[in-house]
Amino acid sequence: MTAPSELDDSFHVFDTTLRDGAQREGINLTVADKLAIARHLDDFGVGFIEGGWPGANPRDTEFFARARQEIDFRHARLVAFGATRRPGARAAEDHQVRALLESGAEVITLVAKSHDRHVELALRTTLDENLAMVADTVSHLKAEGRRVFVDCEHFFDGYRANPEYAKAVVRTASEAGADVVILCDTNGGMLPAQIQAVVATVLADTGARIGIHAQDDTGCAVANTLAAVDAGATHVQCTANGYGERVGNANLFPVVAALELKYGKRVLPEGRLREMTRISHAIAEVVNLTPSTHQPYVGVSAFAHKAGLHASAIKVDPDLYQHIDPELVGNTMRMLVSDMAGRASVELKGKELGVDLGGDRELVGRVVERVKERELAGYTYEAADASFELLLRAEAEGRPLKYFEVESWRAITEDRPDGSHANEATVKLWAKGERIVATAEGNGPVNALDRSLRVALEKLYPELAKLDLVDYKVRILEGVHGTQSTTRVLISTSDGTGEWATVGVGENVIAASWQALEDAYTYGLLRAGVTPPA
Repeated sequence: MTAPSELDDSFHVFDTTLRDGAQREGINLTVADKLAIARHLDDFGVGFIEGGWPGANPRDTEFFARARQEIDFRHARLVAFGATRRPGARAAEDHQVRALLESGAEVITLVAKSHDRHVELALRTTLDENLAMVADTVSHLKAEGRRVFVDCEHFFDGYRANPEYAKAVVRTASEAGADVVILCDTNGGMLPAQIQAVVATVLADTGARIGIHAQDDTGCAVANTLAAVDAGATHVQCTANGYGERVGNANLFPVVAALELKYGKRVLPEGRLREMTRISHAIAEVVNLTPSTHQPYVGVSAFAHKAGLHASAIKVDPDLYQHIDPELVGNTMRMLVSDMAGRASVELKGKELGVDLGGDRELVGRVVERVKERELAGYTYEAADASFELLLRAEAEGRPLKYFEVESWRAITEDRPDGSHANEATVKLWAKGERIVATAEGNGPVNALDRSLRVALEKLYPELAKLDLVDYKVRILEGVHGTQSTTRVLISTSDGTGEWATVGVGENVIAASWQALEDAYTYGLLRAGVTPPA
């Protein structure tokens, strides 16, 4: 089921997305989802993947059974999670301990109480019996040939209340054979300096190998994890994209990037760090959550530059405004063109889009002024690269790129006495010397316009059949005269291999949508390599 990692055992990256991450509100993973995420994490190169709690629910039990048969792990070891035996019982006879063994996982993580009040109030047992539970369960699993990690739940709160008992739990687990004892900031209330001081003391006083599990309730989970490493922890527990209960866990990706790029630790197999952005987004797709655009290292805005001053410096040397080369983590630098843009922004964006401005300062100046003028009217080009490229090409070539000339368009919405609605649009245009009139119905006026435009053009431009509108956003901008206002529409379009965004602005949503649709179809034809009519 598992293969040994090419890395040594001196430092562990341990992922718990499939268990702790799955506790995030809005995430509900199927077994197929868990298998898909496990494959992505193994591809990324983490050392350990915690798959869930076999025996506690049918889904996790099925996951372990299927993972053994369906996944050939190249880098990671699969970990089963469970609890120490019940008070007054024997580990060899505890059915949940038996389920951990039956999962087939070669590594088992046990959660143990390390806060004295939790022992007495939650477990309803004595402090000595809790230590016996830890020792018995760890030694039994070790005797069965399993590698054992112990999560000390609520450790930092327990340490604050009764430091000697908290350390006794760590010492007991280590002496019973636990490979690593993980100090858990279960409530997420600690700060980096506190974490560093406690970890250093526990290491010195117990001699155990220490790991860290940080929740993000203070917004410090990544910093707390790195502070623990600074203090001597050699095992970090994280989740992909920081998913987890309440506000989440330490985010796997900035932790790993910091360890590799800032600390110089090799914690992933060679070349896997460059897959980080792809893996982050792929897991977000599986859990059906939109990837955070502003996530460190892997967000689409992580290396995006908007201010003209920044762009001028980046033109000289990208490192002046970037802390790493984005390619190291599989990301890319992006130039955002907006009313804050200067000449350098436009030149760099043109280069990014493959439009050679040839060092023409007059042309660049015209583009800058055109962008500022349009953004004052409500357009936004930082989120609509396709519309910006069409504007750029129009200025560079002295005329707009046109595959068709629109004579007029009309959209009608009809309310009927029976409560039903009808939406119809008519488009009149010229293309390749032909005058075309097309009418179509849709489930709304914008959809009807889209369909009528397709009807009009697809015979002349069959490439349009591949286009699909995948996203549609409307924003009402500030009103000018009472209820009158300006509407901005952003449309995302795909041809099956890539996606692009276009923008339209008008006095109503239909007029704005029409502009964005025109740009979307024009850019789609340009992208398909269609030569525009002379």
